[in-house]
Amino acid sequence: MQPRFEFSVHATDGKARTGLIRMKRGEIRTPAFMPVGTAATVKAMKPESVRQTGADILLGNTYHLMLRPGAERVARLGGLHKFMNWDRPILTDSGGYQVMSLSALRKITEEGVTFKSHIDGSRHELTPERSMEIQRLLGSDIVMAFDECPRADAPLDVIAASMRMSMRWAARSRAGFDSGEEHAARSALFGIQQGALNEALRRESAEALQEIGFDGYAIGGLAVGEGQEAMFATLDFAPDMLPVDRPRYLMGVGKPDDLVGAVERGVDMFDCVLPSRSGRNGQGFTWNGPVNLRNAKHAEDTAPLDERCPCDACTKYSRAYLHHLHKSGEILGAMLLTEHNLTFYQQLMAGMRDAISAGQFAQFAARFRQDYLKP
Repeated sequence: MQPRFEFSVHATDGKARTGLIRMKRGEIRTPAFMPVGTAATVKAMKPESVRQTGADILLGNTYHLMLRPGAERVARLGGLHKFMNWDRPILTDSGGYQVMSLSALRKITEEGVTFKSHIDGSRHELTPERSMEIQRLLGSDIVMAFDECPRADAPLDVIAASMRMSMRWAARSRAGFDSGEEHAARSALFGIQQGALNEALRRESAEALQEIGFDGYAIGGLAVGEGQEAMFATLDFAPDMLPVDRPRYLMGVGKPDDLVGAVERGVDMFDCVLPSRSGRNGQGFTWNGPVNLRNAKHAEDTAPLDERCPCDACTKYSRAYLHHLHKSGEILGAMLLTEHNLTFYQQLMAGMRDAISAGQFAQFAARFRQDYLKP
């Protein structure tokens, strides 16, 4: 019988680690990359195709699903897993980031956030308790605490006040989640460390979260425009502040070289829209760096996009055909390149897991950077 939530570290190499999360809906191999299914779909992909790329878990978006089709409707239709035909674990974000980044006329108070929908201007309120309720209605397996995510370049006093309010919201999220009885008995709750780039605030946040107690811990407030160097500088200390026996999840990251650098610093889980969004826009990620298939130089190139990739886009079609599809605006171009990018990301995660298990992560990372970042 699968446990509610169990995390085990199988091997470490420096700070990098590989392990397994066991949940009632299945196992999640770490380091893990979660494709983003914003509106109950990974754009341009069928769920079974996403699974075939190697994904163990998807991310769903609380903000978008609460606005359309509505959490109550999803619940009436049997929950998010049945609704979108995905029977493995789903992590749902809390909605906080999207409220801050997408909503017009938002107002933040101690109670929560009131905002107008970016879709139709309708008025909504999101509090820690309502976020927990929405994620419960969706049937989420990993629920994220409700938090505020200020810009990394905001004044330090603003970042500190926001972090402390997020910690109070974390305690309310914990209470709201625990009141969910049947859902709480089969799901997990993650807290989110905030504090932008400041080490002292990150430590204060980590201590507050551990006092509340969570199944896993996310590192929030990064990849919001601060740049890779500043993000890595923060990741040099932030993951070490979190419990070693719990998964560490870096939210909203990122580019392939971001993932390698973050795993190097002790991170276990990731999500990002980049592979699917880039696929729709004609960019393919390869072991030799990103390729813009809209460029004219690919118009008569009969080579595969990536010789090392087993996906359909690489084994059945040429760069010239992929170029044609994207220049012509054909839907198949978005489908094939999204499938390729998600396959590449899962190959990258599998490669890191194998390298950590073999005690060869430093060599893997060096070889990856040499090929991927070559001038």
